[in-house]
Amino acid sequence: MELELFTTYGNGGWQEKFHQKVLFVQDPGIENNVVSIYPGLADQTLEGFGGAITDSAAYVYSLMNVQQKEELLRAYFTPERMNYKLVRIHLDSCDFSLEQYEAASDPADRNFEGFSMERTEKYIIPMLRDAEKIHGEPLELMLSPWSPPAFMKTNGKRHQGGTLKAEYRGMWAEYLCRYLSEFRKRGFCVKRISLQNEPRAVQAWDSCLFTAEEQKIFLRDYMYPVMRRQGLEDVEVFLWDHNKERVYEWMRDCIDEDTDRMVEGAAFHWYSGDHFEALDLVRQQFPDKKLIVSESCIEFYKFDVSDAVKAASSLAHELIGDLNHGVSAFYDWNLLLDEKGGPNYVENYCLAPFLYDTGKKKLSRHLLAEYFEHFSHYLVPGSVRVACSRYTQEIDVTAWKRPDGVIAVVLLNQSKEMRRVCIRLLDKAAEFVLYPMSVTTGLIGEGQ
Repeated sequence: MELELFTTYGNGGWQEKFHQKVLFVQDPGIENNVVSIYPGLADQTLEGFGGAITDSAAYVYSLMNVQQKEELLRAYFTPERMNYKLVRIHLDSCDFSLEQYEAASDPADRNFEGFSMERTEKYIIPMLRDAEKIHGEPLELMLSPWSPPAFMKTNGKRHQGGTLKAEYRGMWAEYLCRYLSEFRKRGFCVKRISLQNEPRAVQAWDSCLFTAEEQKIFLRDYMYPVMRRQGLEDVEVFLWDHNKERVYEWMRDCIDEDTDRMVEGAAFHWYSGDHFEALDLVRQQFPDKKLIVSESCIEFYKFDVSDAVKAASSLAHELIGDLNHGVSAFYDWNLLLDEKGGPNYVENYCLAPFLYDTGKKKLSRHLLAEYFEHFSHYLVPGSVRVACSRYTQEIDVTAWKRPDGVIAVVLLNQSKEMRRVCIRLLDKAAEFVLYPMSVTTGLIGEGQ
């Protein structure tokens, strides 16, 4: 039995990649520098990885030539590379849109006779169709609203928060279900929906406030009945869709004996820190609910864009922690942005794994994509997480048994020092070195 290792490491904007093989030997009773793996102890199953086709990402995509488009989509959606199978799409505009827009704006149009997908069809749908062609089969979509139409809200605006007027709860549920149906009419696989992106945030861009009680009432009395009436009850409903620090309280306050059957799970973002213990609380109290990361990205106001390794390793740390605490699916944010980290109509610029310089007409792959590929390429859908332990908090570790029987282990060394590691599996052991500021994936299996 051997351990096959794939490593990416570097400093700032440069990187090195290398491949090595290490043989397992009989465990000599080693005690130090050990990472132990327990394949007999397994829990959640992995659904897969993906990212968001936003209005901004799709617009930038429209500017590229045919070869660049194919390069981007093959990197994301083929099993030889990042192997993405999941896509998140915003309903109406969000901050990563060229401007504000909505599919219906007439309060008198109760039957949505004027409902229009024209704005979504302009950029998002063409990129989505191209991605599916490259992928070779339907991608699984998650749809998320940032705001109801302005006329449905207390502040009369898509942005700056506001709340959904009680008299429009039924109409808003019909509106969301109309979007679900429109995507399905176009042949897309709509797997899940979240009820509101960041329901506790007042933003300069599209946003809407909900309390947990308001979201529970909306789901129970309006959204779910419409979904059932329209034959959409197979679409998974996810609550929260905001930062992790309050995910447990939201699930606790939204789920009761009436709503339990209506809720598939909790979606959350990474922007407020680790809070992995909050995920444990959700799993303990609601063991049948899924946990998914619905959004993560590097915001330029928090990270120095010149330090690529710090940015990439921060998200890798987040991802490993989430995977080890119950997450079954992961969605990165924008698949593609321009050289500024946009366009974004409120200039809330962020990093993406791929950037396209609109002036130089050049597509560039960021270190972030290299780090993500260590997870999405090797931890394939259907993999089951297996227990592991580590000898130091300076190394993050997650281990998964794939459907082919191979165990894939991802190790992140965020320190600036070389770290010796001995992987111990049953009665075997394999020793190697983790480079400073590096991510390494190891594959273990007969013939590996």
